[in-house]
Amino acid sequence: MSKKKGLSADEKRSRMTEFFYEKKDFFQLKDLEKLCPKEKGITAMSVKDVVQSLVDDGIVDSDKIGTSIYFWAFPSKASQNRKRKLDELENKLKELEAKKQQLVATVEKSKEGKEDTDEREEVLEELSKRQQEKKQILEELEKYKECDPEVLEQMKLETEQAREAANRWTDNIFSTKSWIKNKFSFEESVINQQFGIPSDFDYVE
Repeated sequence: MSKKKGLSADEKRSRMTEFFYEKKDFFQLKDLEKLCPKEKGITAMSVKDVVQSLVDDGIVDSDKIGTSIYFWAFPSKASQNRKRKLDELENKLKELEAKKQQLVATVEKSKEGKEDTDEREEVLEELSKRQQEKKQILEELEKYKECDPEVLEQMKLETEQAREAANRWTDNIFSTKSWIKNKFSFEESVINQQFGIPSDFDYVE
């Protein structure tokens, strides 16, 4: 028979977080090393590292009282932290969308067929930068789909709103390409090359 596969680091973190949320109490490290192997299948040797990683990420709180260090985490704080983080990401995404719309408007006004200018290069560089930032924010939003039930539905709604917003500026890019093709009779591949648009550029599913 094959040897049973151990828990991954993410699984250990998830189970440790569940332990705190279920117990709603304060624990010393020695208590966790005794209880977690039995209740959550986390080996005693790895408990310290798992708890410390959660403390470093602000998921678990810790404090020294006298000569002892206590650890705790409550679902209410987790929900508040996730909601605050989502609000920050949504606000940043809105700022990026507004900036990108301005950049797209600038591109629409630019004329094809003339020599590249410093201003045009700056616009394209800025557009690329904002696209990358948007991608990173959407990836970070994706992480928060695995939150506790209290905020899961709200996060799904906000993620959908972010997807719709992303597709709105994608509409603007396609409209710009269509305008250029109709105005100057350029091939789509030429437009993509001129503005650094990937050939597989498409809507977010």
